[in-house]
Amino acid sequence: MFRIMTFDEEKLKTFKEHPKTQFLMSHFEQTEAKLHEAELLVDDDPEMAALAKDEIAALEQDLAVQFAEMDRIIEASKEEDEKPYGLILEVRAGAGGDEASLFAFQLAEMYTRYAETQGWQVIKSSESLSEAGGYKEADFEILGSGAYEALQYETGVHRVQRVPVTEKAGRIHTSTASVAVLPLRRKPKIEIKESDIDMEFSRSGGAGGQNVNKVETAVRLIHRPTGVDVRSQSERSQLKNREKAMTLLIAKLEALHDEEEAKKHTETRKKQIGTGDRSEKIRTYNFPQNRITDHRIKESWHSIEATLGGALQPIIDALAQYGTDDIEVAE
Repeated sequence: MFRIMTFDEEKLKTFKEHPKTQFLMSHFEQTEAKLHEAELLVDDDPEMAALAKDEIAALEQDLAVQFAEMDRIIEASKEEDEKPYGLILEVRAGAGGDEASLFAFQLAEMYTRYAETQGWQVIKSSESLSEAGGYKEADFEILGSGAYEALQYETGVHRVQRVPVTEKAGRIHTSTASVAVLPLRRKPKIEIKESDIDMEFSRSGGAGGQNVNKVETAVRLIHRPTGVDVRSQSERSQLKNREKAMTLLIAKLEALHDEEEAKKHTETRKKQIGTGDRSEKIRTYNFPQNRITDHRIKESWHSIEATLGGALQPIIDALAQYGTDDIEVAE
């Protein structure tokens, strides 16, 4: 009796359950049935054995090809799940009071304008404004192919040197704002227990009409084990804001997990652009000299207004060039 070729049962189960391979799996099972019939024919009818053997060889080859194709589809799907489909952009005012909040606002505008030139979707998840009209903090979703890959090196402290509009003596002030770029993935790398999350509701601030202002649609989630909290107020419904807040919380906790893992491999990290830590000073925007300097790659550009207006590509290209090179990170 011929032995029907065997395949990894766990993979076959996956193929049967995954929506991208279910149809192919049904065809695979039909081919397996034909193979079983051909095997029985060899045992039951010796005169047909020669023909049956040829059919068995062809069916076995067909099964191997089908299995390999389903395996390829699943692996490609895993890569797609792991590949970021967008990012969360966090901007926070640092040292410098109102001037820092205005700079944080400018940075957010720079990234959103750049995103628009790339055809990516930008959604403001939440914001907290200063009295000067800048951002104390703000979170955005930027969705689109290649968005995370382009902006992944923007995490860190950005420093601005200029004369504030409120400065009567004409003195140059130094202020800071921090940026964090967190990847969004279709399949989270970590699991969060519902029991570890506290939820609060409030009225959304800013524009949005009477519905936004009168109904408690804004959602705040607090992850008790880490103290990480997030807020979403961009949607009109509480349910949608909760979903967005959960997406943001997962992204933050994944980033926290990745930072902790990276600290275990400091030598490897030194060969990359910076540490990916939001406390690392990465760039200075010097207005009097019309100069932007990235301290990690020690390069400068004399185009502050254009860059803050969204013309960020030259800097992104330079960072991408050095992305996997050995670089001495600036202290």
